[in-house]
Amino acid sequence: MESAAPSSLRPEHQPSRSLATLVDDFDLDVHGDPDGVEVSGITVASNQVQPGDIFVALPGARTHGAKYAPQAAEAGAVAIVTDEAGAAQLDLRIPVITLDEPRAALGGLASWVYRTAERAPKLYGITGTNGKTSTAFILESLLRNLGFETGLSTTAERHIGDEVYSSALTTPEASELHGMIARMSEEGARAAVLEVSAQAVERHRIEGIRFEVVGFTNLSHDHLDDYGSMEAYFEVKLDLFTPDRAERGVVCVDTVWGERLAEETRIPITTYSLNRAERADWTVEIWDQTADFTSFTLTGRDDRSIEVTIPFIGTHMAENTALAILMLVEDGFEIDAITEAIDRGIRNAIPGRLERVSGDEGPRVFVDYGHSPDAFEQTLKALKHVSEGRVIMVFGADGDRDKTKRADMGRIAGRLADFTVVTDYNPRFEDPVAIRQQILEGIAEIDGAEYIEVAPEEDAIRAAVERAERSDTIVWFGPGEVDYREVKGVDEPFSAREEARRALIEAGWPA
Repeated sequence: MESAAPSSLRPEHQPSRSLATLVDDFDLDVHGDPDGVEVSGITVASNQVQPGDIFVALPGARTHGAKYAPQAAEAGAVAIVTDEAGAAQLDLRIPVITLDEPRAALGGLASWVYRTAERAPKLYGITGTNGKTSTAFILESLLRNLGFETGLSTTAERHIGDEVYSSALTTPEASELHGMIARMSEEGARAAVLEVSAQAVERHRIEGIRFEVVGFTNLSHDHLDDYGSMEAYFEVKLDLFTPDRAERGVVCVDTVWGERLAEETRIPITTYSLNRAERADWTVEIWDQTADFTSFTLTGRDDRSIEVTIPFIGTHMAENTALAILMLVEDGFEIDAITEAIDRGIRNAIPGRLERVSGDEGPRVFVDYGHSPDAFEQTLKALKHVSEGRVIMVFGADGDRDKTKRADMGRIAGRLADFTVVTDYNPRFEDPVAIRQQILEGIAEIDGAEYIEVAPEEDAIRAAVERAERSDTIVWFGPGEVDYREVKGVDEPFSAREEARRALIEAGWPA
């Protein structure tokens, strides 16, 4: 059962450490006397401070975190870490440590506080534009089948053993990440799988962490509002594949970006491919696809092979599974042991990732977190391959996010979906009508495309269900498992899964 995340996932019984020792170990500048001060936690969120914490006051785009230092001190913070600009705002009776770049130092400080460098479980990191969450869930499932107590951190959920917590950021801030890893270790986890976003690499969220193996799924058009170009986006991903970050890596070379990463990486890697077998160490060969499963063979150049059947739709899910398997191979697990783990069964439901909400009769209805052109293309192709009837698509585009992909999303919908319902999705502070218009301009470029525009989302899914025949498939892209929508700075309660179920029931179909 999923539970809301506590104020922070950190050890329940964390031994304290001397602030004076921290100052000496890192040769820090400190104002005030650190002697006798004991530290048991660290955070950047003033509303999550617990007695014994260091509060790290970071400079922000609109305000400086030092503004909240008095609140942190009142809650029990025993020291403040900030930059000179932040320190100039403070008049507190607790020690203040100043750093030129406190965000860059946060991971190292958190690692010291929680001793994660000494006590962390085996860590596996997965990056890429699409497929990170699915690969992480599959890898965690295999590790559990191999007998490991596990931890998991993804966009969809966080796991500590059998406990499930909701997620916010794809990769938490460094202080929370180290606290969570320490909690995993405290609870007996011997292996943990972490989804690593580009923002996490660029914004120092994984500082102080070194992975046993890192994996790369793909790179496609997304986040250009943050990075400006695909080249800049790629360079951030590449930074994960360095000796300071990881021992070894696994890379899909089905795209030019994967090929480049394989060439430019600075760690030992193995490569795999579905479409470019001559360039890869391992080949994925699909030999059966249905609406309930996909079967493939993973074969290495040394003639080692594994036959796999997964309870997922699509070649992209076969590739995600291959990545999970090969990360285990690279970490030294025997093929026979991995095969036995596969035979024990892979978790067959990943929250919000082509998650079926319909019953046994009537149109098949899925919700999916995909919100990029490549995610649309891979999933629509997979559904068209196994669907008896039409594929009907419902989607919108994020407000205040990468605008350059919206027309591409429309073109892919017009080309691959049999019918499309364009609606809203987290408009934030943008005009939702203008967002929909950018999508519609892309669809209109495709001759013969059939589509309508319906808002709000509640009406859009009902419009799709009303038009569906018994043999049709509906996929609602965007919201996935998320239980809110963001409109003008307000997070309104909203569940695509529940709304889709209601639409089915109202139309007389089981959900």
